[in-house]
Amino acid sequence: MTIRTGDGSDLPGVVRLMDRAVEWLVAQGRTGQWGDQPWSASERRVERLGQIIEDGELLVLDRDGAAVAALSHGPVAHAYVPAVDEPEDYVLLLVSDPAVRGAGRQLLDESWQRARARGIGLQRVDCYGGDDGKLVRFYESAGFTRTQPFDVDGWPGQLLERRA
Repeated sequence: MTIRTGDGSDLPGVVRLMDRAVEWLVAQGRTGQWGDQPWSASERRVERLGQIIEDGELLVLDRDGAAVAALSHGPVAHAYVPAVDEPEDYVLLLVSDPAVRGAGRQLLDESWQRARARGIGLQRVDCYGGDDGKLVRFYESAGFTRTQPFDVDGWPGQLLERRA
């Protein structure tokens, strides 16, 4: 597997990853995170993914020429997240093919290495904080700590950070 820097031309592959992730979550009865409909079925959601790709640096993990994970990160957090008074690297999106173990972790590690190489000592991410907290625990296992829960229109979220 190889990690490369992506761009807007990777949007169809990111949408496919999102659709695959939603399918997997639905099969487990976990619809709270991203709903129960494919992202490709919503023009608004596809446009939002395009904006996330544009707003950050897109990292793509390829296996045999196909994207198996994607992460967008950069210096600006989502609008619903409280600002910080120091430079940060914010993970705007992380999605991986559920059948490829460790793909998301590889991109998280790469994004953190790139942030550290730019002299940034804070990386934050937010995620779905509902159900059994499994996603929050995934980020904790990657070195993040919980900072604060939040709610966006009934969607329970958790903000996490890691520091150098």
